[in-house]
Amino acid sequence: MKTIIITLSTLFALFTAGSAFSAQIVNNDAGKEKIGVVSAGGATTLDELVASLSAQADKKGATYFKVISTSGANKMHGVAEIYK
Repeated sequence: MKTIIITLSTLFALFTAGSAFSAQIVNNDAGKEKIGVVSAGGATTLDELVASLSAQADKKGATYFKVISTSGANKMHGVAEIYK
């Protein structure tokens, strides 16, 4: 029983730690250093598009991102500026 609790606790910690380091969406870029632009496409919902842009920002080492454009109906596409 103790082993199961320790294992589940460890797995929970691993899953939550990964999300703690993902890029955060911001509306205001004041005081942040722009390091580039990322894009994503093929999403079916706005939430899915934002998650995809966040993942792209993570790959580039960004701490923050700001969505600057979205388009599409059934398949959405978007562009975001990324910041440190």
